[in-house]
Amino acid sequence: MEYGSIERELYVDAPPQVVFDVLTDPEYIREWWSAENDFEASPGRPGTLTWTNESSGVRKSVPFTVVESDPPRTFSFRWTHDEGETAAAGNSLLVTFDLTPDGEGTTLRFRETGYRERGWEAAVLEAHYNDHRQGWDFYLPRMAATAKRVAGAR
Repeated sequence: MEYGSIERELYVDAPPQVVFDVLTDPEYIREWWSAENDFEASPGRPGTLTWTNESSGVRKSVPFTVVESDPPRTFSFRWTHDEGETAAAGNSLLVTFDLTPDGEGTTLRFRETGYRERGWEAAVLEAHYNDHRQGWDFYLPRMAATAKRVAGAR
């Protein structure tokens, strides 16, 4: 299997500005990604995402850095680098959301790259890739549902 990138394309029943807001507003991120977060959607700005395991209460925080923020077209960030490191190619994964108007809604093109560049041994690479693939397959539809709800409320 190829572990170079995870790519998804989906139609979101909301205009691009709403989708962009749902991808970058801390309130909406808590809703669809179930993560507490602290960041500004400005290039170069660091932030954190924190998930809490409901059964154990264990919290896991992950640093990330905004790479590009071009409302309502593109939002990208690097993450999975070690705390205290500056996110860069080779030590982090790059997540990109490209938004294109599509009738009354938006075509969202998602891509996460950088798996092979991390230098992980094969089993670790496969485990991280599969974990992220399953995660995005769960969270992207939740993001689309949140955007649809927000669009309907505006």
